[in-house]
Amino acid sequence: MRHKRSVVTSGPRARDLYAGTPRLGVRAPRTKPVATSAGTTVVPTNARVPAPADAAARGPDLAAVDLSVDLAPKRPGHLVLRNPVLVASGTFGYGIEYGEVLDVERLGAICCKGTTLKPRAGNPPPRVTETPGGMLNSIGLQNPGVDAVIERYAPLWAGWQVPVIVNVAGESIDDYVGVVRKLDGVPGVAGIELNISCPNVGKGGLQFAVDREAAAAVTAAVRRATDLPLLVKLSPNVADIRPIARAIEDAGADAITAINTLSGIAIDRSTRKPLLGNVYGGLSGPAIRPVALRIVYEVAQVVDIPIVAIGGVTALDDALDYLAAGAVAVQVGTAIFADPEVPLRIVDELRAYCAARGLASHLPLVGTALPARPNRPSSKGVEYRP
Repeated sequence: MRHKRSVVTSGPRARDLYAGTPRLGVRAPRTKPVATSAGTTVVPTNARVPAPADAAARGPDLAAVDLSVDLAPKRPGHLVLRNPVLVASGTFGYGIEYGEVLDVERLGAICCKGTTLKPRAGNPPPRVTETPGGMLNSIGLQNPGVDAVIERYAPLWAGWQVPVIVNVAGESIDDYVGVVRKLDGVPGVAGIELNISCPNVGKGGLQFAVDREAAAAVTAAVRRATDLPLLVKLSPNVADIRPIARAIEDAGADAITAINTLSGIAIDRSTRKPLLGNVYGGLSGPAIRPVALRIVYEVAQVVDIPIVAIGGVTALDDALDYLAAGAVAVQVGTAIFADPEVPLRIVDELRAYCAARGLASHLPLVGTALPARPNRPSSKGVEYRP
């Protein structure tokens, strides 16, 4: 939220994401208005939220806790989630793959696999490998193309209560706009998550995410092409994320998701050459959580639109950290491969956490770690000096 305005583990190598499941180790208060299904409420953004002294005696009232959150408050009612726990793109397929494992309709929302204008075969194998505290993936946006997604999956989504947000990727502004125009007005498509930051595709993606003007241009072009709620996904592979986040907001984004994976490589110890077929891959999982938390913390100080946090969410405590840093919702990704029930467990535990503290919503937990005045960005490097 801008301060200048009043505001809101375990094998050595995992299998291909789409061929199997990898085994992973696993001061004075400021206020802001936040939209919920019950209306707009003003909540403190830098106050601690301890449990009331008589909470144990009263007992938690789970039914009284409203976990809903509006991810597109500029378009009231268009993207209100029943709870703030989403599943991240590329980790949950199109939603149907996990239907026999958990009740997908209890999720806050589903972000489907990255979708492009034309079908993509993806990168050469190997595509996935474990790393300490996470994994590297280089899928390369393998997908059947937007027309096939609309034909095969949208009719199913239209019958679900859980919103499905389509992750959109491209190699040019025309690509992005072309995909979004096809999705616009399609029943079952609740919103767009603009992937301008995928680090494991040779062209497209990254150049939009690391340049303020390019990020704004693609966001604005997509905004003109659709009235669907628009989330834009940030890349961590930049020195200072704040100008890019502000440009995306000014270009018409309804919300920001942060972050995409960090760029990395792995070495095959038998050949002493890069392990991944594409050489580079995207690092995800608990290893990137401190980086994601820092970026959410910095972005929350300069934008007014909602932030959805991504990066190493495996338990309630991780979600609570992101809320404190300024996010209103979280996405669970890599953890799903080890335990598909993680997202719903976080929902239940968050509700119990709020009830035990006498909170009617999770929103009073948002922004409690933010400073009263904007901090200097980490890119200045001051805090790293000995």
